[in-house]
Amino acid sequence: MRNSSSESALYKLKLIHTIIWAFFAICIVAIPLAAFYSRFSIAAVLSGLVWIECAVLATNNWRCPLTDVAGGYTTERSDNFDIFLPPWLARYNKTIFGSLFVAAEIFALARWVNP
Repeated sequence: MRNSSSESALYKLKLIHTIIWAFFAICIVAIPLAAFYSRFSIAAVLSGLVWIECAVLATNNWRCPLTDVAGGYTTERSDNFDIFLPPWLARYNKTIFGSLFVAAEIFALARWVNP
């Protein structure tokens, strides 16, 4: 049984994790928009931020470090135990947003080469 202190800490971690997730999801969606409007410096900064997040995930066996922290506050291990996302999105998050990121990068590169 969890105590209220653990529940509060887990809630805060889930909230922080969700905010960070939303930030990177917005970055991924904004990359092709910036490229479409020929704002390539903005697209490059957004891409760089997402690449940094990819490096963080890669160095942690493709898991968010916050997942490991959240795991210390609960024994639950559902796909969304550490983030406020629907279970299906939490389960396929890397596949969905990884694919969107690759597509965004290809689009931005194509626009940069041939505006």
